[in-house]
Order: sequence, then structure tokens, then C-alpha cells
Amino acid sequence: MNLELTVEDDRWQGLEALSRQAISAVLSHAELDPERCEVSVLGCDDARISELNAEFRGKPTATNVLSWPAEDLAPDEAGQAPHPPKPDFTGEIPLGDIAISFDTCAREADEAGKDIDDHVIHLLVHGTLHLLGYDHIRDPDAALMEGIEVEILGKLGIDDPYKV
Repeated sequence: MNLELTVEDDRWQGLEALSRQAISAVLSHAELDPERCEVSVLGCDDARISELNAEFRGKPTATNVLSWPAEDLAPDEAGQAPHPPKPDFTGEIPLGDIAISFDTCAREADEAGKDIDDHVIHLLVHGTLHLLGYDHIRDPDAALMEGIEVEILGKLGIDDPYKV
């Protein structure tokens, strides 16, 4: 996989390995060749992700993960699978960009009593699914996306993050 990793916060130890594991699992699930796909990941802190959230979503607050798909792959009907991504003229499949905040991830993992690496993998799986056109705004889409997340995480040996 062509992974462009930018780490702005030194606390992000091991982010490359976690990104490769999570993104590859999603791409394999989607039956996409990881070697043809391009993804950019930014490991940052709450201050930076707040800026990005304000700029791109009009929400000047920190969040755990943000995604910017290279193209709109959203399905035509709620609850349907998104459209498959298409390769560019080089044969590569540019999927888009993900930003993830160390502060929020660490806080959420601590509050939930979860392993931080498992939580980061979950959020990277979630972000990658957004790059592939999945969303959780409409209930049928949310149910589909959550089910796929749980299935992929299960294959990685990570418990269902939605069980309380």
C-alpha cells in the first residue's frame, strides 16, 4: 500500500504499523488490492484536529478521527454498499486522507478501559471505511458501516467496540 504518513505529535509511536494493519484489513475486506491503493494519514494532537474540524466541518472542537475521501463513493440508496473506487490513469487507487488525534484517542481509550492500540485500529478502520464511501448519518448506512467495522475488527482479534 502506498501510505503517506505524517506524524506531527511525537506521542504517536507505532502509528505506521497500526495504520498499515487497519487500512490493509479494510482494503482486503473490500476486495481491493492494497498495493494499488494510496492513503495519507496524519497523526496529530487535539489542537491540530480542532483546526481541521473547524476548517472542513465548521466544528471548532477536537474529535478522534477525520476523513477526506478522494472521491464521493456514497451509495444511491440508504443501506446499500458504496460505489467501488476507480483507479486513476496510473492504475493507482487514490482513496484520500485521514487525520487522527492522539489526545482524544488516548482519552477515549482510557475512559472506556480499552487498549489504546485497539482503539486506534478501530478509528483507522472507521476512517478508511469513510474513504470508501461508507457513512453513518442515515440509520441504514450506520448499521451497515458498524457491522463491517465489527467484522473487520473481529478478524483482527479486537472485540466489538460498540458493545457496552
